[in-house]
Amino acid sequence: MSTLTIASILLALLLALLVCGVWISVALAAVAWFGLEFFTSTPPAVNLFQSFWGSSANWTIAALPLFIWMGEILFRTKLSEEMFEGLAPWLNWLPGRLMHVNILACGIFGTVSGSSAATCATIAKVALPELIKRGYDEKTALGSLCGAGTLGILLPPSIIMVVYAVAAEVSILKVFLAGFLPGFLLMALFSGYIIIWALLNPEKTPRAETRLSFKEKLYRSRLLIPCMALIVFIVWVMAAGWATATESAAYGVLGALAIAAWSGGLTRDTFWQSLMGATRLSCMIMFILAGASFLTSCMAFTGVPRALAEWVGAMNPNPYALIAILAVIYIILGTALDGVSMIVLTTSIVIPMVVAAGFDLIWFGIFIVLLVEIAELTPPLGFNMFVLQTMSGRDSNYVAYASLPFFALLVFAIVLITIFPAIVTWLPDVVMAKQ
Repeated sequence: MSTLTIASILLALLLALLVCGVWISVALAAVAWFGLEFFTSTPPAVNLFQSFWGSSANWTIAALPLFIWMGEILFRTKLSEEMFEGLAPWLNWLPGRLMHVNILACGIFGTVSGSSAATCATIAKVALPELIKRGYDEKTALGSLCGAGTLGILLPPSIIMVVYAVAAEVSILKVFLAGFLPGFLLMALFSGYIIIWALLNPEKTPRAETRLSFKEKLYRSRLLIPCMALIVFIVWVMAAGWATATESAAYGVLGALAIAAWSGGLTRDTFWQSLMGATRLSCMIMFILAGASFLTSCMAFTGVPRALAEWVGAMNPNPYALIAILAVIYIILGTALDGVSMIVLTTSIVIPMVVAAGFDLIWFGIFIVLLVEIAELTPPLGFNMFVLQTMSGRDSNYVAYASLPFFALLVFAIVLITIFPAIVTWLPDVVMAKQ
């Protein structure tokens, strides 16, 4: 039987299981078992045990639950309220005024959250009622929150980045560093759109509030200092080579606990809730990674990735054509799957094709993260849309329409990093060269 036929059968089985509502992790493992049992001579049970143990007994992946726990702790503090109060006085001079708080607050919280949905929900809980109460345009407010919420998975430390780094077997630190410049680029694009929108629609922006002195602005921003210090410290100790990603994540948890205690948000209740929330999410992701690892071993034994890589190499495709095709595929997948599932389902097949086409795997990681961000805004399973639909009382079509400009800006960002890959690779190359 040809490799293409085997790949088609396995894909059809996987789709059938997913349509039937089988858990993604179980579906991945079941397809792998089927492939090894019927298309290879290797025993499935041995590979199952090796794959599940190998994917879990990994020091690098220990960073995942720790970063998740750090985000869960800070999610339950007063950080979002403090960010709105601290950032608002500095933005009254910009066209669009407090609408820019959505962008900056999501960017700051995203660096400690690592989750798009958590970032969107946390900032929207505070910002959306405030903006509507002060007379700002609801549609633009919703769109900016929906788009900026995706920064939670692009600005490190990011859960999605850790998952990709483990699945693609690349450095977590390099992927983290690669996310900074694209993240700042997106923030600039989002704020630039709001400025243009505000200049074109001056009647939809309320008048500026009372101007504060520089001293008063600093006083209001004092509560942001601990959070910003924690972010800088985590990235700095990794970039300086003083700590691994896992050790930095442990420092992050200790710092988050200290900030929560200092702000009065750390109680027995919130500590337990953060621990249970991190446990549930970590177990789900690690179970999916284990199933994906088993499927990867199945793919290796059946020769599907090698055949695909040889096919790509034989075609000698235009790199931009390959990237365009992959972008369309991931956008389609994003209508039905979450980001973690998108990565673990496709990595074993796509990585050999990408390598054969000559792409850098660190760059490709950011490319995938941007496409996962687009998935957060794409019906019917855009998580950020669900969050804002619940908070605003609007239907999903309204939220989707409001987020269209930010969807377009995400696509534009992908075009920019494809034409200018140094936007992604420059910072990790510079930092790693100094170590």
